[in-house]
Amino acid sequence: MHENTTVILTRDVDAAIVPVGENVVLQKGEQARITQSLGGSYTVIVNGNMFRITQKNADALGIELAAATPNSTGEFRSKEELENEVWNLLKTCYDPEIPVNIVELGLVYDCALSPLPKENTYRVQVKLTLTAPGCGMGSAIVQEIRDKLFSLDEIVEADAELVFDPPWNQAMMSEAAQLQLGLL
Repeated sequence: MHENTTVILTRDVDAAIVPVGENVVLQKGEQARITQSLGGSYTVIVNGNMFRITQKNADALGIELAAATPNSTGEFRSKEELENEVWNLLKTCYDPEIPVNIVELGLVYDCALSPLPKENTYRVQVKLTLTAPGCGMGSAIVQEIRDKLFSLDEIVEADAELVFDPPWNQAMMSEAAQLQLGLL
């Protein structure tokens, strides 16, 4: 949508350096080239360095977001419907360097919903890995997952845990991901 667009930052904005994950502030007036806008976050290049900017800071890129529509219909979903919605939400999370969602990349090893004592409330536990154990973006991806899971009314507890056993490899990617990345 906004890929390969050059913009001038309209305000100082929090960002994370890719791939180390260190938080920095990019300055108003700096030129940024948007290289990826997937799942609500933006990967930009500023002064030759790559950064990730979250959806809540899209306005600094001059991007106006549509008003959020209420997620709640007042009706609760079945556990199976909720599991499908959780997987659909996970498919909106992306590695900032790779234009394939974390599910298709094979980074999500497990996703389990457990009912809680209060009716129609659940705990969700996600186990995922990274394409490289030293990637500093793990905490940013984990936080994005948690934020998106808490957008579902029925989810009142959410945990996303990074695991590195088994180690990720390209064979874990879906065929569609391999095709998209030119590996098939």
